[in-house]
Amino acid sequence: QVQLVESGGGLVQAGGSLRLSCAASGRTFSSTTMGWFRQAPGKEREFVAAVIWSGTVTYYADSIKGRFTISRDNAKNTVYLQMNSLKPEDTAVYYCAATLPGRWPARNRYDYSYWGPGTQVTVSS
Repeated sequence: QVQLVESGGGLVQAGGSLRLSCAASGRTFSSTTMGWFRQAPGKEREFVAAVIWSGTVTYYADSIKGRFTISRDNAKNTVYLQMNSLKPEDTAVYYCAATLPGRWPARNRYDYSYWGPGTQVTVSS
């Protein structure tokens, strides 16, 4: 079982930056793919980014490519999402998610077995 808790959300002006963190419990963190998703009001949850268990391979949604960076620290059981050049359309609840061990690629919400409660990100214009 894996438990995830996100932090770092908040209110920021357009063009600003935020860094989200996701702390994971459980012994399998270093063998799972970690991902970030987001869900805006009235919209479906969408994929943002994923990082393989070793941290050596990442994948991004086209809408955030070049602005967001996903990374992980397996020694701290934590995954990060650095968000730069934020836009109002980035406003959403951001969720951290984990796959079962060894799953890659993982670009769809159905690839993930564990989810955090989410953290709100609001970008004002």
